[in-house]
Amino acid sequence: MLNFMMSADAAGSSTGSMATTMITFVLIILIFYFLMIRPQRKRDKETQAMLSAMKKGDKVVSIGGIHGTVVAVKESSVIVKVDDNTRIEFSKNAISQVLNKKEVASNPKAEKKAEVKSEPKTEQPVAEEPKKEN
Repeated sequence: MLNFMMSADAAGSSTGSMATTMITFVLIILIFYFLMIRPQRKRDKETQAMLSAMKKGDKVVSIGGIHGTVVAVKESSVIVKVDDNTRIEFSKNAISQVLNKKEVASNPKAEKKAEVKSEPKTEQPVAEEPKKEN
């Protein structure tokens, strides 16, 4: 009878340990999903949206750092004008950034910095009032 009670306690302990282990694994998988997988999927969607919105005349930068202007957009590739007589055909996946003409011409952050720097920061001395003696 005593042996039966000991084995029942051991089985209950094993089940509790198994449940704790499963909860730990589930928590690790959830943390992994929210910290790594979900942000990567979001970046992939943004990249696909950027590449599908690419059009003729956009300024682009390739993954190799080559800057140029899009001349033609094909189904899976892009022809980029790098110099006056130089055109290179890239796979769409080889484009890392699309710089819109508006962003290149006027960067809002740069304008804000220029405004802050252009404002003179002159402090006028505060005139002290003469003390009245009673």
